[in-house]
Amino acid sequence: MGKDEVKVLSMWASPFCTRVKIALAEKGVAYEEILENDLFGDKSKLLLESNPVHKQVPVLLHNDKPIVESTNIITYIDQVWPSPPLMPACAYERSRTRFWADFIDRKVFSAGRGIWMGKEEEQVEESKKEFLDALMYLDGTLGDKDYFSGDSFGMVDILLIGLTSWFSAFEKYGNFKVEDHYPKLSAWIKRCYARQTVSESIIDSDKVCDLVAMVRQMNGLE
Repeated sequence: MGKDEVKVLSMWASPFCTRVKIALAEKGVAYEEILENDLFGDKSKLLLESNPVHKQVPVLLHNDKPIVESTNIITYIDQVWPSPPLMPACAYERSRTRFWADFIDRKVFSAGRGIWMGKEEEQVEESKKEFLDALMYLDGTLGDKDYFSGDSFGMVDILLIGLTSWFSAFEKYGNFKVEDHYPKLSAWIKRCYARQTVSESIIDSDKVCDLVAMVRQMNGLE
């Protein structure tokens, strides 16, 4: 599909945009990244027209047709550019992939945000427990495998690894280390970061921590 025009409406700090960029890199799909200043509500006309419901990034524009929501976008990418596949061939394993995709989307980032946005120690500790409990289940399903689906880097890996650039901020304000609790999951993170598709797409965690500090200050938390 060499004639396809692919654009990604993105924002530098969004881990959900990182997911989409990793998926496109895995498929070898060339794209134009259009950076939005979406952090403080400065949304472009193109973004508002492309995603009028949620009004947020990421948006994939494939031949000017918008696809929204990162997990939905990656599913679309996998169907349009089927090689290499991101979903297992087996129907049962595909159902498991969808389950863990939904689990990650519901649990991980929201709990982490609760850590660094917590106003009281009790709130922080509650969110920290929620976050570590979510990772407990993910660590358990990963087990001793290289990737969540086995030997192949796939959908669940992309959805979770895209969020990990924010883990340093969660650790800083929650006063913990993921590696101390879940060494297998920590080893998986390092394994994924060694992939060129990930390393070239992932956000600088130091910049994320700087951003979090600024947002906390703006909200009177510093």
